Formats: sequence, C-alpha cells, structure tokens
Amino acid sequence: YGGQGVIMTGYIFGKAAAIYDEIHSTMTQSFGPEARGSACAAAVVVDEVFVDYPYLQRTDVLIALSREGYEKYAEDLKEDGILIYDEDLVTPDDKVSAGAKKFGIPATRIAEDLGKRIVQNIVVVGFATAATEVVGKEAARQAVESSVPPATVDLNLQAFEKGYEHFHS
Repeated sequence: YGGQGVIMTGYIFGKAAAIYDEIHSTMTQSFGPEARGSACAAAVVVDEVFVDYPYLQRTDVLIALSREGYEKYAEDLKEDGILIYDEDLVTPDDKVSAGAKKFGIPATRIAEDLGKRIVQNIVVVGFATAATEVVGKEAARQAVESSVPPATVDLNLQAFEKGYEHFHS
C-alpha cells in the first residue's frame, strides 16, 4: 500500500538492471488517489533484449509487503515463480501455486531494529536481490545509494545489507 516504498522498490530494481547491470528494464506503476494507505503496485520487466511490451502477463517474482497487495496479486504469480513477503504482514495461502518458491522475511522487524520502520522496503530489496539474482548485489547496492536522500544513505545501505544477509543466514 502507498507509503511503504513499493514504487521506490520497483524503481531501484529497474535502475539496478538498466544502469548498473546494463540489461533492459521498464517499470509501470499504479496507485490509488490517496497519498498513503491505498493500493499500490510497481511492475518491473527485466530482460536481456529490448523490452517492447512493459506490462506483465504473469509474474516471475512477486514481492508482497501487505496482505492487501498479496490478495490482489498472488494469483498472477507463475506456477514456478518466487514469492517474497514480509512475514509479519503476509501469510501465504493457496492463492500461490504449490510449485512456487516462498521466502518470508521479518522485514518490518529488521527495519525497526535499525531504528526506522520506513526502510522496510530496502530490507526487502536486499533480500530479493539475494533470493532472485535478477540483478547483481553491487548493482542493487549502487541503485539504493543513488536513489535515496543523501542524509539517509548509510541507514538504507545498512537495511539493504541486513536483508541480503538474512537470505544467506
């Protein structure tokens, strides 16, 4: 939902792919008229070849940061797709195929331990980078660093590293 940094998360993955990994990417976004608390989504298409159609038919990777987002998009995940979710906010059910890989992370708790719940999305960026390998770690890290306000770079990079490390723990 709006206010969780969903659009920023998509932007970071697209930027990591296009600028730092030099592969093609495009992003579409949708959100309700409210600034915060309404439905929100970012869809990023990454491919080795030019992306000539930016809209998803089915999703390879679904990152769900809220129950509402999960409910709305879970059935779009491919049978062998990857579901990444904040385990404090989402409980997967049978909307996702049994063949899908499911990875939960306590992203909100990790962000709170860092002192700022607002970096929950960056924790997830680190985790998803490790879990999917769609973009390289250094590309994602550079995209985070160049996308957040200068005064928050250190905190966001800590959040990224915590998420990345959590996948490998």
